[in-house]
Amino acid sequence: MHKTTLEQWSLLDKVMKEGSFAKAADLTNRSQSSVSYNLAMLQQRIGITLLHIEGRKAVLTPAGELLLAQVRPLLKAFHSLEAYAGAIRSGVRTKLDLVVDSIFPRRRLFAVLKTFQQRHPHTQINLTEVLETDTDYAEADVMVVTQRQDMAGRGEWLMNVDFVAVAHRDHPLHQCGVDLDEEQLARYPLIRIADREHFTVQNESSSGDYWSFSTIDAAVEAVMHQVGYGWIPQERIRHELAKGILKILPLRHGVRRATTLHLLIKKDIIMLDPPIATLLDLLKTAPQTDVP
Repeated sequence: MHKTTLEQWSLLDKVMKEGSFAKAADLTNRSQSSVSYNLAMLQQRIGITLLHIEGRKAVLTPAGELLLAQVRPLLKAFHSLEAYAGAIRSGVRTKLDLVVDSIFPRRRLFAVLKTFQQRHPHTQINLTEVLETDTDYAEADVMVVTQRQDMAGRGEWLMNVDFVAVAHRDHPLHQCGVDLDEEQLARYPLIRIADREHFTVQNESSSGDYWSFSTIDAAVEAVMHQVGYGWIPQERIRHELAKGILKILPLRHGVRRATTLHLLIKKDIIMLDPPIATLLDLLKTAPQTDVP
């Protein structure tokens, strides 16, 4: 059996934040004598003096400061628990499954998630990144993917992701002059992001080698280490381009490519509840990231 209660500690917290028993009593709809009694019982049960009165203001003792600092995170967690229970009781969605293609701009994604968290603190987002040809995501509530599947009209264009042909500034391709053609490119490995073969400029009969990587980060690292050249999402290498570490290749054609991302919602979601409506709105209206 616990000697003290969260209610008593909460009253102590209120008294210290408001600076007086009277203000704490007003906030908690209690009488001042009730607040005083509970705090007296709290101190009696733990056997430590937690506060004293200086003039008209309640002041914590050193021991009171230490203990209240330990208790405040518990009070905050308990208040969150009660709010979460209230959300469940009122039917508010507590979990939302979001799937995004791995090329979706990270800065834009994290900005959306941060704002969503602020607006719906009791709805948890389960985020999954997928490759272009992955299709095992039909059960997700919201999807940002390249394939505009037959979702009963629930899909729409969201954005184009720009890819640029780049190589490290010291790569031999940058010493070949302008108007690079397929024959010159074929001398060096193409760094390819898995399942994005449509960015290859060589056809199947070309003798050029290519290396496939399953993540964008790995492909970027390979290009950075001069393993080869490749088409990389421009947003993901903005710093490297700005610093001149990576440079856009002077190709005769095809320097820039684009992939379209579509915004889809789960087919059986008939009515948009507030969390899903908010997420859709944020994904649509989040500002495009400036890139060099």
